[in-house]
Amino acid sequence: MPSRDHHFPCKLTWTGASRGPTTSYDAYDRALRVDIPGKPSLEASAAPPFRGDASRHNPEDLLVASLSACHCLSYLALAARAGIVVIAYEDDAIGTMAFLDRKLRFTDVLLRPQVRVRPGADLAKARSLHEQAHQECFIANSVNFPVRHEPTVEE
Repeated sequence: MPSRDHHFPCKLTWTGASRGPTTSYDAYDRALRVDIPGKPSLEASAAPPFRGDASRHNPEDLLVASLSACHCLSYLALAARAGIVVIAYEDDAIGTMAFLDRKLRFTDVLLRPQVRVRPGADLAKARSLHEQAHQECFIANSVNFPVRHEPTVEE
């Protein structure tokens, strides 16, 4: 029987080390490189509030993007299987971090997908697929904070 486990290798390198060691919290460079086999490298850093480079992706951005992308891909698969022809999909997602139990953590991510379907599509069905997409999204199923969605669907 084939394995049902899926593995996602990732190599992270602290490239900021070339600019000096961690002699103090304010002094070291937060530059990182993420390498995933067969894909372009991703240059990353800490988020600006944590003295990172605003021109690079940061872990917080990537978590919100992962949730948004997972919901989108789950939704598109469900729509295709249900015969709902999606012609456009955009999401203006936002994640919120706050202190909770004396720890800074994500407390909420709001997905706001805007979906355009082919004229004549079952709009009620197209809307309802968002709840199923949320239930099937493995990234949303892996986090310990609410991931909400406020979709709009139009022809």
